[in-house]
Amino acid sequence: MSDFYFNIEEYILNHSDDEDPVLAELNRETNLKILRPRMLSGHLQGKILEMISKMIQPEKILEIGTYTGYSAICLAKGLKEKGVLHTIEINDELEEIITKYIGKSGFQSNIITHYGNALEIIPALNTMFDLVFIDGDKREYLDYYKLVLNYVKSGGFILADNVLWSGKVIEMETPDDEYTKGIFDFNDFLKNDTRVEKVILPLRDGLTLIRKL
Repeated sequence: MSDFYFNIEEYILNHSDDEDPVLAELNRETNLKILRPRMLSGHLQGKILEMISKMIQPEKILEIGTYTGYSAICLAKGLKEKGVLHTIEINDELEEIITKYIGKSGFQSNIITHYGNALEIIPALNTMFDLVFIDGDKREYLDYYKLVLNYVKSGGFILADNVLWSGKVIEMETPDDEYTKGIFDFNDFLKNDTRVEKVILPLRDGLTLIRKL
C-alpha cells in the first residue's frame, strides 16, 4: 500500500469511532496466533459492516466464513432484539478463539456457529435471511451466491468481500488460478443478474453491496 493510501486510511480511522475493546483484543490475538491474519475484517471494514447492519436492522443474518469471529460480532451489533446470526466456518481449529470472543462480546445468545461446508449447511438451516455476508472460499463464491439468493427475503441484502482480489480483476485478462477465477466468475455473473441491484464499494479488497429485488 502506498504512503498516500496508508495515510488516508489512518486519517479515516482517526476520525471514526474507536475500535471496540473486545474487537481490538481479538484483532491483536488473531495477528499474533492465527495464520493469514489479513483475512480478518479489521477496524475500518468492521465498522462499516456494523453500520450497514444497524441501518438494515436484520432479524436473521447469515455469514459464510467466520474466520476468528470479528465480522460476526460487528454484524451482530445491528440485529433486532432476539435476532440471530448464523455463521459458518470450514476450519474447526478456530473454534476456541471464535467461542472465546463471541462470549466476550456478549452476543453468545445471538450468534450460532456452524462448522463444515456452507453449501451443505445452508439448506439444512431452512431459514430466510435479511442480510448475508459472503467471505468464504473464493472458488465457491458463485455457488454460495446462487444458493443464498433463494434464502434472502425480497428487499434483503447480500455483501460479498474481496471482489477486487488485490487488483487482479483489472491486472489480468484471464484468471491464473482457481481462487481468482472464482472471483472473476462471480463478478461477471452478478453484473448480468437482473434479480438484484448491485454496486462495488472500493473498501479494502472490494465489497459488493447487493439488494434482492
